[in-house]
Amino acid sequence: MEDSPKTDPGKAGQSHEQKSSLAPKSGERPDQGSAPVADREIPNADHASKAGHEASAGAPPAEEHIPAPPTMEAKYLHPILAQPPEALTGLKLEGREKVAAGVTAVIKSMQFSWGEGGVGRGTKALLGLNQKNGFDCSSCAWPDPDEHRSVAEFCENGAKATASDADDKAAGPEFFARHSLAELSRMTDRDQNNAGRLTHPMVKRPGDNHYSPIAWPDVFDLIAKELNACQTPDEAVFYTSGKIPNEPAFLFQLFAREFGTNNLPDCSNMCHESSGSALSPTLGLGKGSVTLNDIHEAEVILIIGQNPGTNHPRMLSALQIAKRNGAKIISVNPLPEAGLLAFKNPQDFMNPLRALGALMGDGTQITDVFLQVRVDGDMALLRGIMKHLFEAEDLNPGQVVDRSFVAEFTEGFDSFEQNIRNTNWEEIEEISGISRAQLLEAANLMARKQKIITCWAMGVTQQRQGVQTIQEIVNLHLMKGAIGKPGAGTCPVRGHSNVQGDRTMGIWERVKGDFLDALEKEFKFTAPREDGLDVVESLKAMHAGKTRVYFSLGGNLLAAGPDTEFIAEAMRKQKLTIFVATKLNRGHLTTGETSLLLPTFAHVDIDMQKSGHQMSSCENSMGVVSQNKGILVPLAGDQLSEVAIISGVAIATLGDKTRTDWVAMTENYDVIRDHIARVIPGFEDFNKKLREPGGFYLPNGPRERKFTTKDGKAHFSTTTLEKYTHDPDHLILMTVRSHDQFNTTIYEYNDRYRGIHGERRVLFMNPADMAARSIKAKDLIDITSHFEGEERTVEKFVAVPYDIPKGNVSAYFPEANPLVPITSVAKVSNTPTSKYVVVTVVPTAVNNDKRIKQREKMIA
Repeated sequence: MEDSPKTDPGKAGQSHEQKSSLAPKSGERPDQGSAPVADREIPNADHASKAGHEASAGAPPAEEHIPAPPTMEAKYLHPILAQPPEALTGLKLEGREKVAAGVTAVIKSMQFSWGEGGVGRGTKALLGLNQKNGFDCSSCAWPDPDEHRSVAEFCENGAKATASDADDKAAGPEFFARHSLAELSRMTDRDQNNAGRLTHPMVKRPGDNHYSPIAWPDVFDLIAKELNACQTPDEAVFYTSGKIPNEPAFLFQLFAREFGTNNLPDCSNMCHESSGSALSPTLGLGKGSVTLNDIHEAEVILIIGQNPGTNHPRMLSALQIAKRNGAKIISVNPLPEAGLLAFKNPQDFMNPLRALGALMGDGTQITDVFLQVRVDGDMALLRGIMKHLFEAEDLNPGQVVDRSFVAEFTEGFDSFEQNIRNTNWEEIEEISGISRAQLLEAANLMARKQKIITCWAMGVTQQRQGVQTIQEIVNLHLMKGAIGKPGAGTCPVRGHSNVQGDRTMGIWERVKGDFLDALEKEFKFTAPREDGLDVVESLKAMHAGKTRVYFSLGGNLLAAGPDTEFIAEAMRKQKLTIFVATKLNRGHLTTGETSLLLPTFAHVDIDMQKSGHQMSSCENSMGVVSQNKGILVPLAGDQLSEVAIISGVAIATLGDKTRTDWVAMTENYDVIRDHIARVIPGFEDFNKKLREPGGFYLPNGPRERKFTTKDGKAHFSTTTLEKYTHDPDHLILMTVRSHDQFNTTIYEYNDRYRGIHGERRVLFMNPADMAARSIKAKDLIDITSHFEGEERTVEKFVAVPYDIPKGNVSAYFPEANPLVPITSVAKVSNTPTSKYVVVTVVPTAVNNDKRIKQREKMIA
């Protein structure tokens, strides 16, 4: 492995920089958002609408018990499959890889780019990807460098996402005339995505089994008719994907609120809602506090519940720089992932001084200490590290805990300290699966350091106690004074390209009053003030028949959400489902009585309006807003931009009731940005700042030690460490992505880092758990989840022996999503607990009699 060179004197490891008195003051980082702003994003944990979720994790009140939908029987009940087909595609097992990226990543990037869009179109797309005058990657929200950017400023997954968007195949009216919805549902998710770009607006009318063409004026009239038929505006649900740029996101929430509802669920509800719910009441801002340059300067980086090699590959470049500057990295994960072990940077192949080493060497070692935590054991692990730190403080008073920072900037330390000290080691080791000695190794790396960054993702947020686990992360940073200085802070790593920006734009069901006040003043209407519905509550309402219209601006809620068959039943109960999309996905096939499939532009497409070539904007994980300007001519067809679609719906639906100039905003997106500048703090002079190379930073109080909580202090949390028990034959399932997918989009059937080729219906199991159940490698198995006395079963998975803690198993989503109960949610955030599902696993043959009886019952 490559050794980290001696620490750069200007970077990590400098003790003279670690005094709290040297923390940057407000205004010292003006290029990084100098003016703090109170958080409008996430309420405090005592928010009234969260009371039910605060009461219990993973167990709703008894009166909210919802019976499990038929998961195993669904394929006999409905000709249109909501779940991916069970047909196996041919598993080939190889050893898991120990190094991420390298030459293979370059080859795969080129194969996808040229295979989807052709050599010319594919290459042009890649050269404009993440460039200052180009377009924003439609996959992850990892930030771009502030200064120099490589000619290839993308990763393998970004190349795949861009290739998919640049696809030169069309899925137009002829395609839908050839294939019924039932036939399309029997395609794999990969084949649905690879059918091509949507080119014409399509409608499925009551009783139809095909989508057929419809003109745009008729689209708008149909939507307006159904929306205006609602008895109350709350009978409509407006869902948003995280890849939607700021401008259409702002218009979407504006239209929903002018229509009269705050029912604005989005994908944040299923991913980083737990992050915001923990960060806002403790630090005052529901976002991270670091920049990309801080990663480079950190002394210690803790990566917990995140797999950067697959889900955020460009992060590996930043970690490589940090390692070369002397940083130590602690990785916490149930699976030993290639991206957490070592990294070969494809950029090094273009550097004559590093090319040979990159090609022939073992790569840069990423992890110094790997803690293979049990699923849901992260909170106990963090307590163990902090307990060691307090013991070190006892031996070295004033050298481990930053007491001057604690005294000046925080509240609640004494209660927190007592809580950690009172936690016993037996409980910590049992819940986390990590020994006291291993935790000491990690604590020793942090003991005398303050330039600490913690990165996390859905491996933490989707636990039952995800919010409380993130509160412990904040506790760790506060006790170390490791926030509000270069090289230190919190780093929730977001998924989709603009999932953070959509929330900033007001895509949220519980926006605070000051945002609504500004919106009302700007657009001269009365905004609804009652909380709307998040994803879980929207799906419950839809399933209960309390809504009639579901409007999806991008995304694939059927595949992204929990309890797949429950979502399918909810969709079928709608009078109208509306899907704005670039490509076909499974969620477009399980529809309401009437359904619209509306084609729109991708980030890579040129968006020409009356005033010329339009640009939009996105906000990355670190609060930088930059421009997105497409460079490819859209395929021939009848697509409209997201802005034009929303405006068309608004004009038809609201009629004389709106005073908003939707036409002006469609003709020139600068008009939208002028409105945003007057409504949302931090966006003053939006149009001017967006045209600066690289964009601009939004305000970030915690980055400057200005904590915009009610009392202006950062708050320690005193959490409760809960131990859950289950039957001896039960296992704990977590869902994950494969390397050949991004979110719900499946590019191929492979996961080469984990040694999986040609198959997705796999279950990773500890060999001891397999032996105890008489299961051998590649045996067919059925998986049943157990919750509140209800069972959900998926069939025909393939058992794969793997290095995973005993008692834990893992499978890919969306294939395993039918096992996740709709009412199993995290405390406070109401996020589905996809990282804690209690299951049993049996060989498929064991269920044969049960399956035959169910089939006979369905036929009868």
